[in-house]
Amino acid sequence: MYATMRFTLLAAAALLTCAVNAQSAAVPAAEAMRGAAQKAIAANPEVAQRLNALRASNAAVDGVRGGLLPRVDLEAGVGRTSDRITTRNPEGESLSRGGVALSVNQLLWDANLIRSDIERAGHEQRARWFEFLDVTEGTALEAVRAHHDVMRQRVLVALAEDNYVQHKYANTQIESRVRAGVGRGVDLEQAKARLALAESNLTTETANLHDVTARYARVVGELPPQRIGKAAPSGAGLPASAGEAGTLAVQTSPAISAAIENLRAARATTKGREGQMWQPRVEARLRSGTGRNFDGVPDQKRDTSAEVVLNWNLYNGGSDQARVRQAVDTVNQASDIRDKTCRDTRQQAAIALNDTLKYLQTLESLDRNVLAIEKARDAYRQQFDIGQRSLLDLLNAENELFTARRAYANAESDLLVAQARTLAFSQRLTSQLGLTRMDAGGLEAKDYAAGEDVPSRCPALMYEPMGLAARAELDRRAAQLVQAAPAPAAAPAPSAPASAPNTAPTPRRPPPRTN
Repeated sequence: MYATMRFTLLAAAALLTCAVNAQSAAVPAAEAMRGAAQKAIAANPEVAQRLNALRASNAAVDGVRGGLLPRVDLEAGVGRTSDRITTRNPEGESLSRGGVALSVNQLLWDANLIRSDIERAGHEQRARWFEFLDVTEGTALEAVRAHHDVMRQRVLVALAEDNYVQHKYANTQIESRVRAGVGRGVDLEQAKARLALAESNLTTETANLHDVTARYARVVGELPPQRIGKAAPSGAGLPASAGEAGTLAVQTSPAISAAIENLRAARATTKGREGQMWQPRVEARLRSGTGRNFDGVPDQKRDTSAEVVLNWNLYNGGSDQARVRQAVDTVNQASDIRDKTCRDTRQQAAIALNDTLKYLQTLESLDRNVLAIEKARDAYRQQFDIGQRSLLDLLNAENELFTARRAYANAESDLLVAQARTLAFSQRLTSQLGLTRMDAGGLEAKDYAAGEDVPSRCPALMYEPMGLAARAELDRRAAQLVQAAPAPAAAPAPSAPASAPNTAPTPRRPPPRTN
């Protein structure tokens, strides 16, 4: 027993020394997480893709706006014309010609089609801006999640290593007992089976660490630091209730704002289609040119013309009506997407905050669970050393402690991720971490307002648990069961055999021998 205690103390001291040395050289958790998130939003291809889409949409606005300005064309050419006119003598004639002409076309009226296109392109640009914000916040969240997953898996690998060491130690002990003839072979087989399971768990956790590290590299663009300090949960900036979380997320969500701008863009398209269908297009045209036999007219050296041209389509097979119906359905589709996005955002924000509260309560219970199991495991180990506990009891205690520690480590990481999710859904994760977005070059939607386009089918329904008993009520019911249970019977006191004073007990006579 003393040898076992000495081994345990030495191992604990060695682990403590390693932990202190590692902690002294470790990168602080907050600094490592902030650095990972900043690198992710600065170099992640998805964020860069959204930024380029924003810049492209700005160029599209300029391209559409150019339709309101005059169009100037320069034309030059040389050639030869041949014709045949029966009333002319001679009937056939060939003519060489050449010249240069300048034409200017100015749109006067197109039923506001171009202005509708400018409005549509402007709303699409704003939608790209909000999509850029949404992806930036989401990428920061993914970087934080990847950071916590790496930290979680490193802890799980350390627990699996310790679990393997404990089972290896137990297996070695029982092998020694079996060789000495004081142990049973079945105990050795049980120890080998548990050791194989511990080795399998270690292999699995190591593989999982590789996977989360690869995911970290994909999101951040580099490998995580070798040593990172332990992160502490923080409730700074979190909403007070699920209702507040949902409302705040709906008010600040860039995904909802992008959906609203896409809806407005669809409306602008519909307005342009409807005006084009019933009104003409009017242009002013000016053309002036000079040359030899200009425009194929003999001896003509100069020609200048100015005109106003009206083009009014009366029938084109019903295509305009079909496009208007298509645009109306697109508006309805955009409205549905806006409302669905609102519902999803409200749900995700409420669940994230509820997860935060859940893990805060769970950690307290899991901490008590780990402490109780550690005490039971230590007692079982001491009793096993003096023969009062079986090997199976000891191995069961080790596995139970390993499972409890894994549950605590998972809950701790899940709490940190849930807090980050809650901040991200309210657009406060980047500001809470002090991150800087990629430069959008002044393309921000500074004057945006949802106005009357707020989601109409996104009710703020609050979940109220119905029929669920409070914790105090559950404790009261348990106390009633204790009161109704029969009292445990007292163990009988050991009694000495009755004998006469100063007389020896009568020896038991052997049974008669039979022949």
